[in-house]
Amino acid sequence: MFVLIAGGGRTGAQLASLLLSEQYKVCIVEHRPEILARLHQELPTESIYEGNPIDPEILEAAGIRQAHALAATTNNDADNLSLCYMGRAMFGVPRTIARINNPRNEWLFNEKFHVDVALNQANVFASLIREEMSLGDMMTLLKLRRGRYSLVEEKVEKGARAIGLSLKDLGLPEECIIAAIIRDGQVTLPRGSSTFQEMDEILAIATPESAAQLAELLSAESHPERDAEKL
Repeated sequence: MFVLIAGGGRTGAQLASLLLSEQYKVCIVEHRPEILARLHQELPTESIYEGNPIDPEILEAAGIRQAHALAATTNNDADNLSLCYMGRAMFGVPRTIARINNPRNEWLFNEKFHVDVALNQANVFASLIREEMSLGDMMTLLKLRRGRYSLVEEKVEKGARAIGLSLKDLGLPEECIIAAIIRDGQVTLPRGSSTFQEMDEILAIATPESAAQLAELLSAESHPERDAEKL
């Protein structure tokens, strides 16, 4: 898979490094001398194309017509919108992903500008903090379908209501799918008859609402050590 990254700032450089480590073909387009100097220290030279990423001729020379995905990661929202629009309308890129720098501009990043996925860093970070506060020890590992679903992980606490119950008897909604149970370092695929034990690690794909229900089942009804602090 070939990914063209427009913008060589920290976000673009980190994305390029990650994709290269996973054996993707990557081309990152950047024109600022100080940024290029850093990119040449961090990335293979053959993955860097020198030029203004919002120039259509530069994009074509960098191979955008062969790209399976375009990631617009500049620090300018107008440029990222233009890049996604050009990527699809002019060059037929199948998948476009845009970085949103200013949360107030989020409403612009839609299908009219051929933006398939828009990532608002401020909102993502704030949402993760909110989830961590509201779901106790539950961790969000991955966002899916623009945040409608998440891959979450939580340990079964001592005294949790789910301990000893069959998975089919937990009453979980359809929007919550238990993907794996990790017990003593071994991963097992759950069945309807599977039961949870204390300290099991549970991986699930869930909506925010169903994740909250799962968290209640896997958490202890009370925390004696916390209650003692209140006395």
